[in-house]
Amino acid sequence: MKRITVLGLVVSTIALAIYGAITLYDDNLSVGRMWQTPTVRAYEEPILIMASGLVPTTGGEIRFRTTPGEDLVSSLGTPAPPTAITAGKRLYARYCQQCHGVNHDGQGTVGQSFAPLPNDLRSTKVQVTPEGVLFKEISYGVPNGRQPALATTIEATDRWRIVAYVKSLGIRN
Repeated sequence: MKRITVLGLVVSTIALAIYGAITLYDDNLSVGRMWQTPTVRAYEEPILIMASGLVPTTGGEIRFRTTPGEDLVSSLGTPAPPTAITAGKRLYARYCQQCHGVNHDGQGTVGQSFAPLPNDLRSTKVQVTPEGVLFKEISYGVPNGRQPALATTIEATDRWRIVAYVKSLGIRN
């Protein structure tokens, strides 16, 4: 029994010595264990100050989103140059023709499955709609409609080109 008691005292002494060494290490040395590293206590590091001008605060997509459609003006100019209309035709074929169709009548391959059909782009309703309103409908979709929001798919200048092309079609006779 005496051996077990002596062995217990030796183990306890060694454990206390190790605990004391670790505590001394943590309390008195400039480098400690993990909880004293910047990755754990990053809030103690100074916050970096961002240089001014890195984050845009004017222009961009927010301007289009917050401006009423009636007040938006095409960046292409009015009337749109023929090169913009030609580019708009190419973009229409890529992004719009599947629903609105080759004849712009809402009878595209995908559009035929919709009820109601997509708008006839040569209808009076569409042709008298201001360019800015059409731009916003292409960009952010039509509420309760099937027009998808394409602002993240098509660049703003290209959306204006599509609007110019649609407006160049005129009213269907």
